[in-house]
Amino acid sequence: MGLRNILWHIWRFYYEGFRSMTVGRILWAIIFIKLFIIFAILRLFFFQPTLTGTDEEKAEQVRRNMISNSP
Repeated sequence: MGLRNILWHIWRFYYEGFRSMTVGRILWAIIFIKLFIIFAILRLFFFQPTLTGTDEEKAEQVRRNMISNSP
């Protein structure tokens, strides 16, 4: 069996399994909505970039932070 044939069988396995789902579709929709909330919405509020300015200003901020935190 070639690699292409194996990949085709894997694809058909998952395709047929997802196609025949009834309750599973709702669960997958909930999973994708939760992932969207985690990665898109929460990122806007909690993971804002701390470095601002030009490349030189960013480099200077990193240098100052590394020097002040060194032992």
